[in-house]
Amino acid sequence: MTPSRISRAALACLATLALAALTSACGDAGGLRGAGPTATASSPARLWPQLPAASSPAWDYGEAETETVRGVTAPGDDIHKVDPVAVVRAEIAAHPDLYTADSPPYAGTAAGMANCGRKSSGAGSGVGACPVLKAYYRDLTGDGRDDMALGFRLLPGNGTAVRVYTFQRHKLVQIMANDDAVTAVQLAGRAVIIRSPSQIPGYEYRTQWTWDADQKAMLLTRDEFLRTGKPKHAPSSLTASASASASPR
Repeated sequence: MTPSRISRAALACLATLALAALTSACGDAGGLRGAGPTATASSPARLWPQLPAASSPAWDYGEAETETVRGVTAPGDDIHKVDPVAVVRAEIAAHPDLYTADSPPYAGTAAGMANCGRKSSGAGSGVGACPVLKAYYRDLTGDGRDDMALGFRLLPGNGTAVRVYTFQRHKLVQIMANDDAVTAVQLAGRAVIIRSPSQIPGYEYRTQWTWDADQKAMLLTRDEFLRTGKPKHAPSSLTASASASASPR
């Protein structure tokens, strides 16, 4: 027997002896062990049962609101052939109170559209003079055809408009609209997830919009306030402002 084989045999023997010693020392036969007492399950406790039921929603989240985009079509209802800049221009024309009227909140967006389409404008990136972001395509409605997720900057502020469009009866229809300060937008399956900053450091808002076949629109199906990391110490004024706010975003 070679030296290497001798050493391997000796090590195997020592390992067997060690395993036997450990087994005899702990006395564990490998059976199941109890995890301790389990908390008793209880049903939800209803608060203020005498409170009258609300007859209308307190806040308008814009759910189930759709809008036909006028003047924008595509051959064969192929949404890949729709010009995203034309879609944003159509929205600006349909909502002058937001973009072109006297002192509108998003006058910078309307002014920036003049730069879209120029090679040096940064169109599609959102970082140049053109506020329109790159369009993304995915079947979000489940009909086997791609839909378009589009975003554009709400200037002069730091907000972002997130929109989803599809063709319905040969008409381009906006089936989702959300305006917010945005840190990230994700497509997950047939849902749009929007992440937005919070006034409280280390936390963020996260909303999910999902297609509803009955309403023919993408509905707000989840609204969360999540921890994203170790929170840093916030200024006392910021903490007080966040605590005093009792209304939704």
